[in-house]
Amino acid sequence: MPPVPKTMSGILITENGGPEVLQYKTDIPVPVLKEGEVLVKNEFMGINYIDTYFRTGLYKAPLPLITGKEAAGTIIAVHSSTGGFKEGDRVTYLHDHAYAEFTAVPASKLAHIPDGISSQQAAASMLQGLTALTFAREAAGLDKTLGLGEGPWVLVHAAAGGTGTNLVQILSVMGAKVIGTAGGAEKCELAKKNGAQWAIDNKNEDVVARVKEITGGHGVDVVFDGVGKATFDGDLEMIARKGTLVSFGNASGPVPPIDVLKLGAKNIKLMRPVLFNYIVTQEERDSYTAELFDLLKSGKVNVKIHDIYPLKDVARAHSDLEGRKTTGKLLLKL
Repeated sequence: MPPVPKTMSGILITENGGPEVLQYKTDIPVPVLKEGEVLVKNEFMGINYIDTYFRTGLYKAPLPLITGKEAAGTIIAVHSSTGGFKEGDRVTYLHDHAYAEFTAVPASKLAHIPDGISSQQAAASMLQGLTALTFAREAAGLDKTLGLGEGPWVLVHAAAGGTGTNLVQILSVMGAKVIGTAGGAEKCELAKKNGAQWAIDNKNEDVVARVKEITGGHGVDVVFDGVGKATFDGDLEMIARKGTLVSFGNASGPVPPIDVLKLGAKNIKLMRPVLFNYIVTQEERDSYTAELFDLLKSGKVNVKIHDIYPLKDVARAHSDLEGRKTTGKLLLKL
């Protein structure tokens, strides 16, 4: 491998704010490897809503900060204490500081990219794919054997977005009766192509009324809500008795404090899960990553790339994401 340079390009945040605080720099020091780490030269980096939360300060982190939670690339250096990986390996990871040319990553957070999966696919699928898979399994309790019988009614908000697209596909494979919401006819059609049996245009239709109509008054047994403040009250209205509400995002703003007595009207289970708490152990990470890769290789889950932005154009990418101008996954490329 070529010598490791002293400095690198990357995106630095020195103050919280809008997309304009994402500064493209070319003189950031390259990380020095610590015990158990490898240095990855990033090729593609995934853009996720969580990145905007760290940028705005909704999620707190020390500044200055290089944000970004996932990438795929090639190992160019390995600490002497690290086994299982070598220079030249194609890898993907979920770890901090991905918006940069190089990232130091603990070996425990890495996965080899198997044959048949491109670096682009790997970078586009790790965070949102594993989020969808773990939330379906663990937060909602939908078992692998679900497809053997009639599945529950499940609603996915923002079903044409990155995580929503993954959820719709995975839930469809599991055998759930999937209803997706999306903004506009084009996005609704995309949700249906990905496996939603019904799609509701939340710009032009009453979502609660349509859900009651579709389910014959039963309501939905599970709601996956990455939108947050704007949809939460409606979720409580259209969820079925003994239903599970999985609130996992803040695209419209965080959900205000809730009176827990509201949950008692239907014995609702309210979850606020975080992916990283489902993949704490090596066994959990390896098992879920292997299952995700199998879904990708089999074609049961397809990654839709909305656009690939040069690293220096990350502010435009964040603006597009927050402006709801996108469907599917956004990537950065060096």
